[in-house]
Amino acid sequence: MEITRHGTVLHTNGEPPKLEHSLPDFTVLTASGSQLTPAQMTGKLTLISVVPDINTRVCSLSTKTFNQAMDQFQGINFYTISTNTIAQQQDWCAAEGVTHMQLLADPDGQFGTAMGLFVADNNTDARSVWILSPTGKIVYRELILEQTDEPDYASALAYLEAHQPHGVDED
Repeated sequence: MEITRHGTVLHTNGEPPKLEHSLPDFTVLTASGSQLTPAQMTGKLTLISVVPDINTRVCSLSTKTFNQAMDQFQGINFYTISTNTIAQQQDWCAAEGVTHMQLLADPDGQFGTAMGLFVADNNTDARSVWILSPTGKIVYRELILEQTDEPDYASALAYLEAHQPHGVDED
């Protein structure tokens, strides 16, 4: 897939999965260092925000925006995935006061490669937003072609609002 960063053309390693497909197999790391796979993301509606580098302005802004929006949703998983290390992500969370969203590390690019989002030129995953059904099917995707652009928060959050579980007690 062709993307740009500040107008410079870059290419990902492939084509991202389409709507109604399941996520490919991959492993990312949680803040505690444990592994998380797509199979562990099922059971709830799940938003995955993919950012190239948590320590850049747009990545930081989009992660904070989704983190703040989380308060209005119950029973939905929220993740941000970047190629940063766990330590870099934890430092960013502490500095920015992000407490709700779970950051997942993809330091070896396994997630990005499996998803067709890996950019070898700068060892990052391309900015995108994914929403998965409780069964793990992709029901929403936004591929941000200019990497310095922010995602369409309103559309992603409107999708969640329209599909979030109501009246269900979930932990």
